[in-house]
This record gives sequence, structure tokens and C-alpha cells, in this order.
Amino acid sequence: MKLAFQIAKRFLLASKRQTIVIILGIAVGVSVQVFIGALIAGLQDSLVNTTIGSRSQITINIEDEYITGYNELIDTIKDSSENIRVITPTITTSGSLIKNSNSEIIVLRGFEFDSADNIYKLTEKLTEGSTLPDEDNEILLGINLKENLGIDIGDTVEFDSAIYDNRDFKVVGFFDFEVNEINNTWTISTINTVQAIIEQGDVVGNIEMQLNEVFDAEDFTKTEIAKNIDNKYNISTWISENESLLSGLQGQSISSLMIQIFVIVSVVLGISSTLAITVLQKSKQLGILKAMGIQDSDASLIFLFEGLLLGIFGAIVGLLLGIGLLYAFTTFSGTDIPISFDLGFLALSAGIAIAASMIAALIPALKSRKLSVIEVIRNG
Repeated sequence: MKLAFQIAKRFLLASKRQTIVIILGIAVGVSVQVFIGALIAGLQDSLVNTTIGSRSQITINIEDEYITGYNELIDTIKDSSENIRVITPTITTSGSLIKNSNSEIIVLRGFEFDSADNIYKLTEKLTEGSTLPDEDNEILLGINLKENLGIDIGDTVEFDSAIYDNRDFKVVGFFDFEVNEINNTWTISTINTVQAIIEQGDVVGNIEMQLNEVFDAEDFTKTEIAKNIDNKYNISTWISENESLLSGLQGQSISSLMIQIFVIVSVVLGISSTLAITVLQKSKQLGILKAMGIQDSDASLIFLFEGLLLGIFGAIVGLLLGIGLLYAFTTFSGTDIPISFDLGFLALSAGIAIAASMIAALIPALKSRKLSVIEVIRNG
């Protein structure tokens, strides 16, 4: 085996130009795989984060009813799995905010901020000088409501409802979700504030959560949540509510995979054909080696080692080239597209390149195994 490895190195060094071309061919394949894989993964992460990164991924409620004993329910759900990243209760009602002669219809949402902030990233969305509500009847408003009602921090605004008693709120800040519907309608306060308005006791409307593995939401609800809670609860997931988004993400993944497969196939074919030609070029040397007593298995190993060496060096150069392309793309493209660097994916890409090179070397390896000394002498 050691002899076969030494001969493989000599064969590669004897044809340096050809060796460099093969390595560059592998490197281009790996760099394309790394570039496309990292780019699409980054796009998917960005899309998922934009659409569901700051909202509930699984929501539990009871139709036309409030949830009582919600702390016990939350504990039950928490104990069901380690996949839950954060879970929080929320309660919502509606009405109008009135300031002087201005009035706007709003959605009043009550949060438990210690946990809800991990979902809605409220502290990141606060405008300058704003703080989260700390006392009852303190509220946050969307920046569009600030302009529409002519309100500033510290002002008092009246909450008007056709069902519940009117109440005065103190404005402690403003937020910007960069979504007009939210900025136009959401008014955020404490759970206690909303509970006091609806006068139903210690209840909430929804239990909301986010997962560590967001794409497991559907399976998670069936296998971990539904079997541990009463069937009176409705469970909805971001997947069931965003089927078109999921289809788009799956389409991106499939297209990325197809491109990478075609790149790998082209690399395999290129290496295989080149090494097959090498068998013919080195037939005299192989004939002499066999006449000197080298085994057929060792002759095959020569080309397998060539494939291994070409794959290793091609993978290294390809990873460097791919990372360089990603850096150049993010630096000079002028776009704000995120790139996802996953060491596992980089290692997988390198491993696939090496494995493909080894597979490509099988045909010339088998061909060299069948090469006989008599055939070499006969063909000159």
C-alpha cells in the first residue's frame, strides 16, 4: 500500500499541468457547491427570521373562550419537550384610542414581557427614549399611531370600548415592527392591564411559543403537545398558516440540491475520463511494474490514491475559493443578502468532493487491474 501511494504521487508530479487542471476542476465544483449552498441557506434563514422570527410559531387557544389555569398548562407543555425555545401567555382585546379630537381603532395586546420579549424582540424595536410598560395602564404604541394621534412619551390617552369601561393609559414609548399593519393598530401593555379591562379574572387568550427547530412545528404539535393537553385546545402552527412560504423554502432547497448534484456528477465524469486516459499514458510504466512483481491490487490502489490526493487538494482549494467568492459577493454586490457559514456543510462539501474523486478513480483502477504485461508488450 505504501508503494502504491508513492507511485501515485510520482505519477501526479510527473504530469503537473494535468494534475493542476484536475485539481482546479474539482475546486470549481466545490466552490460552486459551497457558494450556492451557503447563499441559499442564508436566504432561507433570513426569510424564516423575517416572517416568523418575531412571531409565534405555535399558538394554543380555545375557540371563543379564555384559558384559565394557564400557568399549569404552560408547565405541562414545557415538560413535554426540550425543543421549546420560549413559551409565553398573551391576551388581546380591541377598541379605540382617543386623543383630543383624534381617534384610531387599535388592537390591545397584553404581554408577559420577560418571556414575550424573546419572541417579539420588543426591546430591539423600541424607538429612542421608549421603555417597556412596567406598571398597569402603561402602554407602547406603534410609530404610525404616534403620528396619527399626535402623541408623545408621557402623554395620557383614552381607551374606548363598546363592551368594556373606558380607561386612561399613559404612553411610555413607541415601537417600530417595520410592518404597517402592526404599527397602525398594535397597542402593547401588561397582561394585568388587559385582564382588568375584560374583567374575566386571571385568564389569557393564547399560549404562544417558538421552537429550536422551526420546521418541526407540525410534527411537534402531534407528537409532543397534542397528546399531553386536553383536546378542547386548538393548536395552530406557522406551517399550516404559511403553506406557500414552506413550498418556496422547499423549492429553494431542492433547486440547490439539484445544482450541487449536477456539479458533483460533472466533477466525477471529468476525473474519471482524465484518469482513464492516464491509464493508457502510463501503461508502459504499469507493465514494467507488473513485470517486476507488483500485484494487481497495488496497481489499482495507485489510481485510488491518485483520486484521494486529487480530491483532498481539490476540496481544500475549492473551500478557499468558495469562501472567497462569498466574501467578494457580500462585499461588492451591493446587496444585503445574508450568508450562512455552517462548518458542518463545509466539511460535508469537502467530504463529498473527496468521495466523488475516489469513485471517479474506480474505473481507471479496475482498468489498470486488468492490464497484463503481455498486452503492454504487444502494443509496444
